[in-house]
Amino acid sequence: MSIRHPRSLKWRLVTRVAATQGLVFALLSLALVSAVGALWMRGVISGGAYELGTIEALSAAVARDAEGRLILRPTPELDRLRSEIEGFWFVVRDSGGHRLTEGSVPAHLEPLLPGLDRIGSANLSHGGGNAVPPAAVVRWVDTAAGEVQMLTSAEGRVLLRHLVGVFVPMLLLTLLVIGLMTLATLLVTPFAVQRALAGLGRAADEAEHIDITRSGARLSVHAVPIEIVPLVRAVNDALARLDRGYEGHKRFLADAAHELRTPIAILTTRISALPPGPEKTRLLEDTTRLTILTGQLLDLQRLDQQQVSFATVDLVALAERAVLDLAPLAFAAGYEMAFEPETERVAVPGDETALERALTNLIQNAIDHGGRRGTIAVRVARAGWIEVCDEGDGIAPNQRDQIFEPFHRLRQGGRGAGLGLDLVQRIMRLHGGHAEVVAGPSSGACVRLVFPREDRAPAHLRPHPQLT
Repeated sequence: MSIRHPRSLKWRLVTRVAATQGLVFALLSLALVSAVGALWMRGVISGGAYELGTIEALSAAVARDAEGRLILRPTPELDRLRSEIEGFWFVVRDSGGHRLTEGSVPAHLEPLLPGLDRIGSANLSHGGGNAVPPAAVVRWVDTAAGEVQMLTSAEGRVLLRHLVGVFVPMLLLTLLVIGLMTLATLLVTPFAVQRALAGLGRAADEAEHIDITRSGARLSVHAVPIEIVPLVRAVNDALARLDRGYEGHKRFLADAAHELRTPIAILTTRISALPPGPEKTRLLEDTTRLTILTGQLLDLQRLDQQQVSFATVDLVALAERAVLDLAPLAFAAGYEMAFEPETERVAVPGDETALERALTNLIQNAIDHGGRRGTIAVRVARAGWIEVCDEGDGIAPNQRDQIFEPFHRLRQGGRGAGLGLDLVQRIMRLHGGHAEVVAGPSSGACVRLVFPREDRAPAHLRPHPQLT
């Protein structure tokens, strides 16, 4: 590392950008000095009074009444002139003979009044000549009342709009120079940042591929600017802690699921022996939910360990079996069940146990969230998809992608742990397909499992031929 080619991101940015901005700033300073000097030499900028201040204040106030006579509307600027100028006076007249006056015209200017028609524009002083500022001014101006001639004192002040009018050219010039400076900065900075952050870009690409299913992923610190190396190392340390915590979490869930299977089975058997009634139905629903939850946890462990085997699966037979298994639970909860296959057989490559779990989760979700009314329909299409539809409240459009995220639930305090649909999506992606929310025949929820057909499935998903 050297001063000329520093590895520090800060110095690379400072040297390149500061050099460019310094050059542009020098050009900007020279342009501003030249502009101010030109305006000063032309007399636009001066330290004296503004002789047209009273004229412009009157121009904004002159109007006509309904009969066409000249009138003076009250304005804040006119009130200020009356209060600040002692003996404030003016004469306003038009070519039609209408006249509007206020105050007393100075005695030395009274001889001019009869000849105002012959005067277009003039600055009048006490003793003649070109005194600055003049004693009075004569101007023809355009107003709301039309073109009128004004004779008044030259004691006005510079107004804000006068200053704006003077400095607008300078402002435009400044904006132009700033724009050039910004353009130069935009041209230089990306080049400097691109070279300086090449290593960080590689680390960012590595971070994009980090996933919960990939443990041990770390970011590289090669060619990363020294200011950012501590951050990358801190991220790597955090990833290591997350890996350890996640592995421990998975082991705990898998162990807990294994340990819970036997007590849940015993509890289900005992509840099944109870006399029929609403309480028994609710207990059976709860134990079924527990059974499904433990199955989901074990399925997640099995998927994480890639313990799946692909063979040809008949979606019609699989769906019919899932409907028959869960029909009693659906009937007890107040639903009707409908099984609607388009054909007798639809073959896809897949792991039958995992696919049956995915479909069971969808039917269980329909039972839990379908409003305990209407029909739960399971349809199998020859195009290679299965959908489960209910007649409940449906899924809001802004949540149709979020429901497949782990631990996401549509309603706070709702049933389930939010693992079912995440497991469904993971199983479908493992099979080269996907789960999606589609529009159903009613306003209820309708979730579809879309499979690639066996002849279109990727090679690694096709079942291996059996040896005979």
